[in-house]
Amino acid sequence: MAAITTKVLRVNAEKILEDFSKRQQLKFKKDPPIAAVTTAVQELLRLAQAYPAGPPTLDPVNDLQLKDVSVVEGGLRARKLEELIRGAQCVHSPRFHAQYLKLRERIQVQKEMERLRFLLSDQSLLLLPEYHQRVEVLRTLGYVDEAGTVKLAGRVACAMSSHELLLTELMFDNALSALRPEEIAALLSGLVCQSPGDTGEQLPSTLKQGVERVCAVAKRIGEVQVACGLNQTVEEFVGELNFGLVGVVYEWARGMPFSELAGLSRTPEGLVVRCIQRLAEMCRSLRGAARLIGEPVLGAKMETAATLLRRDIVFAASLYTQ
Repeated sequence: MAAITTKVLRVNAEKILEDFSKRQQLKFKKDPPIAAVTTAVQELLRLAQAYPAGPPTLDPVNDLQLKDVSVVEGGLRARKLEELIRGAQCVHSPRFHAQYLKLRERIQVQKEMERLRFLLSDQSLLLLPEYHQRVEVLRTLGYVDEAGTVKLAGRVACAMSSHELLLTELMFDNALSALRPEEIAALLSGLVCQSPGDTGEQLPSTLKQGVERVCAVAKRIGEVQVACGLNQTVEEFVGELNFGLVGVVYEWARGMPFSELAGLSRTPEGLVVRCIQRLAEMCRSLRGAARLIGEPVLGAKMETAATLLRRDIVFAASLYTQ
C-alpha cells in the first residue's frame, strides 16, 4: 500500500472476488465480466481521468495524526521520493520497465551479498563461545562422545519437548520408575508450572522426596554448566523449577473434580488448565523416550499418567482452552 486516498469507490467486493475465483476455472475463463466488475472498472477509469497525476492522498501526520518518529520520517522520505520521480525523465523511456527490473535484481543481489558477508563476519559468531560451552556440557554428561557423535542419552534428550537435560537425567537415574503415574505427573508439573507458589506441607512423603530428588538432579546439571563456562548460576537453573501446583496436579490425576481444585491453590484456573495440558504433552514425549531406551514399564506409566490428566473440562473443546 503506497497511500490512503481521500476518494471512496463503492464497489461490490464480494461479487468481484466471486467472479475472480470463478474465472480461475478453465470452463469459465472466457465468460464476460459481471456487472460488479464492469462498474468497478468504470469507476476507476473515471477517477484516473479526473486525477491524471493520481488522486489526493491523506497525510499520515497531519490528517491521520500519526506522531511516531519512524512514521514521520517515512512520510517525509516518501514525499521526497515522489518529487524525484515526478522530475525524473527516465520513467518516460520505453526501456524503463526492463531497466527497472535489472536494477531491482541488482539490489536483491547486493542484499544477499550483505547477508552472506554478515554470516562470514565476527558479528555473526557472537554466540559461538556459548555453543562450544553447551557442547562441552553435553560431552561431560555423556550425551555426545569426543567426536561429537550423539549417544543414547543424546537421542533420548532429542525426544523431549522441553527441559531435555533434566528429564533425561531423571530417566537414567531411575528417579521416576518407582513412582506411581499420578506421582510422576505431580512431580513433572514443576517443569511446566508458570505460577509461583510453595509446594505446601500437605504433600505425601513420596512427593516431598521426589521434589528433593528433582532439585538435586537439577543442581548437578547446573554445576556442570557452570564448570563448562555458562553464565547461568546453579541457583538460577534450579530456580526455573516451580513446584507450586504439585498438590493440585496430584489430586487431579487421582480423580478430583476441577471445581474442588480451587481450594487447593490460589493459582488462577487458566494457569492450572494450561499447566495440566502442557504436562500431558510432556508425558507423551516421555513415553516415547522410555520406549527408546527399552523401559516398557516406565512407558506404560507415562501413558497412564497422560490418560489420567486428559479428562473433564481441562481437555474439553473450547476456544479458551485449546
